[in-house]
Amino acid sequence: MIVKFWKFHRKRVRRISLVLGAGFLILWVGADVAIRVASLGRVYSKTTVDAVPSARAAVVLGCSRTVRGGLGNIYYQRRIRAAADLYAAGKVRTVVVSGDNHVRSYDEPTDMKGDLVACGVPANRIVCDYAGFRTLDSVIRARKVFGLEDFIVVSQPFHVRRAVFLARGFGINAIGYEAEDVSGRHSVKTCLREQLAKIAALVDVVIRRQPKFLGPLEKVPE
Repeated sequence: MIVKFWKFHRKRVRRISLVLGAGFLILWVGADVAIRVASLGRVYSKTTVDAVPSARAAVVLGCSRTVRGGLGNIYYQRRIRAAADLYAAGKVRTVVVSGDNHVRSYDEPTDMKGDLVACGVPANRIVCDYAGFRTLDSVIRARKVFGLEDFIVVSQPFHVRRAVFLARGFGINAIGYEAEDVSGRHSVKTCLREQLAKIAALVDVVIRRQPKFLGPLEKVPE
């Protein structure tokens, strides 16, 4: 009797697992296709910087300046360099650094501003968004809080495409500029996390999720 029950239970668990797995795969494929289509022709790289349409501002998506052990974060370093190059090329007049500052001891925007200044971007042309907790928050706040009708998102290729998809999903006119990607062992964990982030982005657009914080309009230099 126990053996029969166990076999029945095991088959049921297997069926449920297959259904859940198939559902996840369908969602992932749908999200991946939607992101690729939405960002097609709207993402530029260093090799096509001359073709990047000028915009009022670049929005640099934040991440930690360092990784475990205090080593420099390659993703962060390359985003800073890409934003500085975009400004130097005259494609934007202002840079909005959008990141997490949920506690006083962790401040991505201030770190980014300091490093951009070190790369030659004037401090008075950099605006900090301290509530860019997620890509969704950064994109929607760029328009609703900072009043940007058009802007250029700066991050790694996979991240930029997802950000452009989110922007277009909420009716925001944004294009992307790719920072140099990261390969090898540094990228494995990020790539795995990105697969879940794609599905989350699709859900965000469908349910019209809003940022954690909005607040009053903030001035961006003309």
